[in-house]
Amino acid sequence: MSWELLQDSRLVSVLIATADVAVVAYLIYRVLLLIRGTRAQQILVGLGLVAVAFFVSKLFGLKTVSWILDNFISSFLLIVIVVFQHDIRRGLSRVGRRPFSNIAYGQGAFIVDELTRAAEAMAKDRVGAILLVEREADLSELAETGIRVDGRISTALLMQIFTPPGPLHDGALIIQQGRVSAAAVFLPLTSNPKLDQRLGTRHRAALGVTEEIDAVAIVVSEERGQISIAEGGTLTRDLDGVMLRKVLQRYFGPRPTKAKREPSPQGAPA
Repeated sequence: MSWELLQDSRLVSVLIATADVAVVAYLIYRVLLLIRGTRAQQILVGLGLVAVAFFVSKLFGLKTVSWILDNFISSFLLIVIVVFQHDIRRGLSRVGRRPFSNIAYGQGAFIVDELTRAAEAMAKDRVGAILLVEREADLSELAETGIRVDGRISTALLMQIFTPPGPLHDGALIIQQGRVSAAAVFLPLTSNPKLDQRLGTRHRAALGVTEEIDAVAIVVSEERGQISIAEGGTLTRDLDGVMLRKVLQRYFGPRPTKAKREPSPQGAPA
């Protein structure tokens, strides 16, 4: 074999290996995006810790622990299918969509202002509402269970949706990528037995969905005209407009930029 042919074969091998690594890296990246912000992410971390414990037990000769973990890992594929069946189904349903679509969005002062004004107006008029705003987790599957809207966020639109006897006032409204994506979405209720028994269905739904998914839920009580916000399975109640705006800015507002330091006058201490 000539030197030129040898070089060509090596170049082809390098290109194939590079493409192989790139494809695997991209698949891992897409899987991480799919489970980001969901409970599946925590489960995946737990499975990773089990794998680490298995190798540690092998290293230190812990035979009993190693035997238990060996039998556990031998059924790893079945465990992954059972535990992640919900996420696998969601991922397969998204095959064929644009793979490079922008799943994150630039949330700014406009969205925070509109959500705050809408919550204040609905609280004043005693209009019950629950607004679920997307963060890290993809809410597309939840949105598909409701009625598609795909509208620009505005106080008027949010008021119109939740004002009875409109057909969409029951259930939650979902906001994705800076737009109202769906309405009349029914959310899972929390099963926490320690909750205040006076909490209604909207508050329990807000807690239930934020326990499972990384999102923020704004709740307006129809009976008391009270504004609450749920995140991470924690409910903060009795918010006024100023407090709600501050909380939303922390989650969705633009990041504050550092002020440029003015140059000190010549001869003055910096």
